[in-house]
Amino acid sequence: MRLKLFRAATLKQAMAHVRADLGADALILGSRRVADGVEVTAALEPAEPVPVRLPDPRAVATLDWHGVPSPIAERLRLAPLAAVLRFGTLPLGAGGPPLLFAGPPGAGKTLTVARLATRLVMEGVAPLVVSADGRRAGATEQLAALTRLLGLELAVAAHPVALTRAVAQRLGGAPVLIDLPGSDPFQPLEREELAALAAAFDAVLVAVLPAGLDAAESADLAGAYREAGAERLVATRIDCARRLGGVLAAAAAGLALVEAGVGPGAADGLVPFTPDLLAARLARSSPDRTP
Repeated sequence: MRLKLFRAATLKQAMAHVRADLGADALILGSRRVADGVEVTAALEPAEPVPVRLPDPRAVATLDWHGVPSPIAERLRLAPLAAVLRFGTLPLGAGGPPLLFAGPPGAGKTLTVARLATRLVMEGVAPLVVSADGRRAGATEQLAALTRLLGLELAVAAHPVALTRAVAQRLGGAPVLIDLPGSDPFQPLEREELAALAAAFDAVLVAVLPAGLDAAESADLAGAYREAGAERLVATRIDCARRLGGVLAAAAAGLALVEAGVGPGAADGLVPFTPDLLAARLARSSPDRTP
């Protein structure tokens, strides 16, 4: 592994140095403020090929150990992951619709928005970041600290009228990332409010759910957010959960897997969710690899 320290006046400049020196495959191990700007630690190691299917589609023990519901497991024994579950992307291009990130309290919505904003800034795009979470103490401050580091101004909108004004600040078709307060999708009124909010801004509603939940609970949550209009799923804490049956159950409930939380870093802690990634995580945490 090649390890190197980069310093620059801003995070964007530091990341540009990382990409120029180590390439697009560099791993960001950490970042911190220093007296003259920002310091980023990055590393580069050879990439290992990852199978697009489970090591053995007939491996009943692996799927059972992960708590994959029987109907999904039966299909996975006969077909690749991409043929059983939906995978997709977030519309983050210029002129795309605003993105509303919804989920139960503590699911990781704020961190997801922060990580996506970091990714966009690293790519040379300045998104409009909006905090609509007026319920959780410290939520706005947490997001504001990161946007300041990225050189972005955080828009705060605790109610729909303020949110309308905030979204109107969008310039040049920049991506819009909106951090919503925690919600209970099993409450009809809250589902209706989410659906109405998405319709008001012609926005895309994205469900954010943590890995490690009971499969039935995950499926129910995913189904409820789907009723509110969500079609995409960000699965957080993939790095912390040993069993991923809940993630598969949520996807099977009708949500396309789009992003996965795989680590603590702001720059590399969120990655596109692909069949390769899911296959690798299922194989990494399996009966024969359990300590």
